[in-house]
Amino acid sequence: MKRTDFRLAHRLRVRWVEVDIQKIVFNGHYLMYFDNAIADYWRALALPYELTMHQLGGDLYVKKASLDYHASAEMEDWLDVCMKCERMGNSSMTYTGAIFRGDELLITCEMVYVYANPALKKSQPIPTALREMMLAFEAGQDMIELRQGTWNELQALAFPLRHAVFVQEQHVPEHMECDEEDATATHVVALNRMGMALATARLTRHAPGVARIGRMAVMKVMRGSDLGKRVLASLIETAKARGDTCIVLHAQCSAQGFYARAGFVPHGEVFDEAGIAHIEMRLAL
Repeated sequence: MKRTDFRLAHRLRVRWVEVDIQKIVFNGHYLMYFDNAIADYWRALALPYELTMHQLGGDLYVKKASLDYHASAEMEDWLDVCMKCERMGNSSMTYTGAIFRGDELLITCEMVYVYANPALKKSQPIPTALREMMLAFEAGQDMIELRQGTWNELQALAFPLRHAVFVQEQHVPEHMECDEEDATATHVVALNRMGMALATARLTRHAPGVARIGRMAVMKVMRGSDLGKRVLASLIETAKARGDTCIVLHAQCSAQGFYARAGFVPHGEVFDEAGIAHIEMRLAL
């Protein structure tokens, strides 16, 4: 079994609380590592787990989890926990996992899940939509559609997500969340294959030749994926295509590193906006 057999890898570093007196990882922690990798697998599918299962009318229950130990991980090791869906039956799916230290295989696992009715606790067929999405992911297909348009075209998708992130989660006053610039902005929404809006942002005209990106929102359970990066890149390309020479944005200080990785540089001092610390950042095109 090789790393190249997998499309997904969850990276972690072994900490002292995870090792025993022999300074090797306590064997029970490996199941936790694989469980975390399963969560990453669902993010890679662009499927918020709880919302997806509610919409499909079922849930997944572990039937079997087995580990094979080949070598031990030690404190401060960097590990790659890889996961793939090996096969799907009528109502069950089997995941194969492997933990590598570099190219050295340490642990392999098999995890069998049963798709069932959560009220009756009885197995039921895996929905066709879910089956097709998982097969598409394993085949290397893109799980996201980036849709650009006007506020009239995308409000029904973008507004609930923005309201959840800014008003409900970050306590931005509701009257500040929507403004007159929505009507003239170019909006982008990242949709999964079930039509759920997972990320959004908008592009406005700040000054002649200068664009402004704002209202960047990613569904909470999908953060840590590449959704924000893709939405941002989409609007940067749109600004370039229309001839803008610079993009400005007001970044929440907690997200400054995210924008810096896309090439934005800070400008000026930290300031308060809607009760949240922000800093202006700029990107020359």
